Amino acid sequence: MTPSRSRTLWLRTEPLHAVIYFEERCRGLGRAVGLKGFWMGYFAARTAPMGRVGPGVASAALGVFAPGMVARALPSAWEYASPDRVVEERARLAARALRQMVPDIAILTTSANPPLKALVEDAPPLARPLFAANRDLTDRADPVERLWQLATCVREFRGDAHVAVLADHGLDAREALVLAAATGRVDATRIRQDRGWSEEEWEVSVDRLRGRGLIDPTGRVTEQGLTERELVEDDTDRLTDRLLHPLPSPTVDALLAALHPASRAIQSSGILPYPNPIGLPRTTG
Repeated sequence: MTPSRSRTLWLRTEPLHAVIYFEERCRGLGRAVGLKGFWMGYFAARTAPMGRVGPGVASAALGVFAPGMVARALPSAWEYASPDRVVEERARLAARALRQMVPDIAILTTSANPPLKALVEDAPPLARPLFAANRDLTDRADPVERLWQLATCVREFRGDAHVAVLADHGLDAREALVLAAATGRVDATRIRQDRGWSEEEWEVSVDRLRGRGLIDPTGRVTEQGLTERELVEDDTDRLTDRLLHPLPSPTVDALLAALHPASRAIQSSGILPYPNPIGLPRTTG
């Protein structure tokens, strides 16, 4: 099935954004600003645009992490580095990584930055906290940093929508991950550990989904579960489609075409594992 344009936009921009999690120098962001370990750096980098947030706000906005895991990083991260410092360092490292993996990235900025900027400026911030916070950071002097920040806005707009859809479908953080793992979208053991849930907590959510008919007695996803997961993605696409409203269809098609080689180059670089915790498939659509 051909993906919707809003999903294709995510497929073409997510690899650009994702260098901040997987490229070696980017993974050292926390150490670069004096933080302790990868995960403190991760939570600081994701939430820094919102300011000195604590674990409650961060857990709600990020959607799928165990609150205890978030609380081990926030708010103590701000004792070592200010949100402004983290914002600057993540943009610098991400741009450096993009320049290494996509040598002609500067050419892409001339064609992609203006339409991406138009999408981001027109998009409504209501009930989209991570998107709203990141949108305030798009006027960066360096064009590659600006491209990365715009791609980040696109992914956080979709991410905010996805969290809202999960809640609307009656799935809490753990249940959403269990269902995604059961459908093969992510690796169950890795995603459980990466998101900070214990085996006992995971099994509780498996039982809940089994009671809803989404998982069978053997732990495999049912037809109802597959349908539910597709509905979640379809509803996320529908809400994310709002991003594309300000651009005529030919401009959207041109933007998607311009982004494709860079996304493909990043995926071909080998920095992204498959399956990966962000659910990005091997193809960019």
